[in-house]
Amino acid sequence: MSMLPSFGFTQEQVACVCEVLQQGGNLERLGRFLWSLPACDHLHKNESVLKAKAVVAFHRGNFRELYKILESHQFSPHNHPKLQQLWLKAHYVEAEKLRGRPLGAVGKYRVRRKFPLPRTIWDGEETSYCFKEKSRGVLREWYAHNPYPSPREKRELAEATGLTTTQRKH
Repeated sequence: MSMLPSFGFTQEQVACVCEVLQQGGNLERLGRFLWSLPACDHLHKNESVLKAKAVVAFHRGNFRELYKILESHQFSPHNHPKLQQLWLKAHYVEAEKLRGRPLGAVGKYRVRRKFPLPRTIWDGEETSYCFKEKSRGVLREWYAHNPYPSPREKRELAEATGLTTTQRKH
């Protein structure tokens, strides 16, 4: 837990500040904080710092920088949902500007097909109707054996697939 040269914070403290400012929605302040960080390669490769840079780039409409960050660094699975959301929203905004109108469901689908998620923020498992293929397989197999499960079995099924009971119903 060594201090960064001439900065006064440890890498862990910098990561914590980035997370707190993001969660608080204070993105202008987060941007200023990131700008004030010393040129330390080790620090700028920290996942919390990279995620904060991506959020600030999105907030400022600097989508090229956002894409560069997301495509060139491997992120932990717990950060994937947030970063995937940024990736897709940025592409939607660009497509809407190009077309001069909001995207509908089909337009968004086309954007997702044209700009697939990079492997750095995606586990590679395809989704269909908002379900991972693995979950769909478990559901198919379960309902082939028992098309009318009891409430207890439904709860077990939801736990086995990682779905909520409501998702499993549909």
